[in-house]
Amino acid sequence: MTLAKIVYASMTGNTEEIADIVAEALENLGLEVEMEECTQVDASDFEDADICVVATYTYDEGSLPDEIVDFYEDLKEIDLTGKIFGVCGSGDTFYDYFCKSIDDFEEVFLATGATKGATKVQVDLNAEEEDIQNLEKFAKELAEAAAN
Repeated sequence: MTLAKIVYASMTGNTEEIADIVAEALENLGLEVEMEECTQVDASDFEDADICVVATYTYDEGSLPDEIVDFYEDLKEIDLTGKIFGVCGSGDTFYDYFCKSIDDFEEVFLATGATKGATKVQVDLNAEEEDIQNLEKFAKELAEAAAN
């Protein structure tokens, strides 16, 4: 069975909700899903997954959240060739660097040799109906990429 591993960072609960939506959508597509908070997992755990997902928020003026920095740095050292990845998360359009952390993770995943399986999803604060639809589409794209 295809295993999707979702690692998230969430301060207000918005990004955890985003990760939950993706997890449920992947499960509904028949995939096995493991979802963990970023401080409870090692980046090397992605080596056991077929699909690797990071859901994070962007702090302040485009900074990675403190709690996910170590995970981010460790991810740079891993070879994920043959793995499918996707990135999603929340931000606040009030800031100039809206969802910059998602872009940062996308760059690192590409450097690991992983294949982008879905278009990133950026949510302004909390997931509304359109965001939920985009997240479900994101999950479907990931599942299809892993099946090919």
